[in-house]
Amino acid sequence: MSDRSMRGVVLKKGEPVDRALKRLKTKLDTEGILEEMRRRRAFESTASRKIRKARTAPKRHKVRWRYSSPSQTAKAEEAAAAAAAHQA
Repeated sequence: MSDRSMRGVVLKKGEPVDRALKRLKTKLDTEGILEEMRRRRAFESTASRKIRKARTAPKRHKVRWRYSSPSQTAKAEEAAAAAAAHQA
């Protein structure tokens, strides 16, 4: 395996192992790896998958649209204006 795909933490000089394990667990949790492992442990039906995705979608979209640049806003306004002109 390459170093890029491996997840880990480097033990600092004089750092207790349990502190390094906590850093590793926090890192894996923020990347969503632990959640994915728990999810893959058992079969997930199509219906429950849709429910889970619908539950997490608002959070994903909030983060995605939080940072919109002026050019993105201008493009969205132009598209809305074009759609309104096309309907009229």
